This record gives sequence, structure tokens and C-alpha cells, in this order.
Amino acid sequence: MATEKKVYDIIREIGLEPNEGNCIIVKYAPHNLSSKILDFFNSEFYVLQLCQNEIVLIPFNLMKMNMTFKKEEILQILYSSIKSVEITEDLLNYVISITTDTDTIRLSTQQKELSNLRASGSLSAKKAGTGLENWHKDNLDRTLEELKKLK
Repeated sequence: MATEKKVYDIIREIGLEPNEGNCIIVKYAPHNLSSKILDFFNSEFYVLQLCQNEIVLIPFNLMKMNMTFKKEEILQILYSSIKSVEITEDLLNYVISITTDTDTIRLSTQQKELSNLRASGSLSAKKAGTGLENWHKDNLDRTLEELKKLK
């Protein structure tokens, strides 16, 4: 479980300013059905945080209490390098495709309606032991709208 405050603390610790209420749980998106099956067993999650001038992806294991990290472990995508952002529905998820000057990054995020029953809810639970209130669900619509504006 990671609190929004912990996300903001990590962002500020590396010298960036987070946009509050704009962090969600994501994974790298699978490219085909075989990848989707394998992805079901993959537990590599990230926090996507919108900041003043960049998108930041923080590996979820850095969210654990008292964990140290290096700035190099955190991916930063400058807004100025983004050529387009496309968001599509894919079954129970959204796929976020971010095209930059050099690459396309495809991320998957769980829809909010079932987040109480899924990993995004348990990883972003506001209270230990419950996913009923989670910041992923609270922030998803706002964050997706802000991402769409980056086109």
C-alpha cells in the first residue's frame, strides 16, 4: 500500500513538483493475447504521476516504507518530448499510448469501477487492509483527462 503523500514525497525528493490528484497505478501494456496471459501473472506495477513539466513513472517497489532509491530508477518523460497521447479502452483497462520524439510507451491502467476488487485498489488503498477507498479510483478520470491534453 502506498499513500499519495509517499508518492509526493518521492517526487519532491528528486527535485520535481507533483500535480496533486494526478497519480494512478499502471503497468506496461501487453501487445497481444499471449502477452495478456503472461501479464496476468506479472506484478510489476508503477505509479504514474503528472508533474509540472513531466510525467514520472515510479516502480511500485519504491513506494514501500523506508526504501531507498536512486533517481535513475524513476522514468521521466518531459512534456516537451511528447508528440501524442492516445487512450483506448481494453476490456477492464485503459491503454495509454504516449508517443515521444524517440519511442512509444504503452501503459495499462485498471478502470475505476472494479478497482476495489483489483490490484489498483489494494495498492492504492487509503486505509490498510481495505481497497474500498483508493486514490487510484479518485484520480483516474482527472489524470486521464490531463493526459489527453498533452497531445
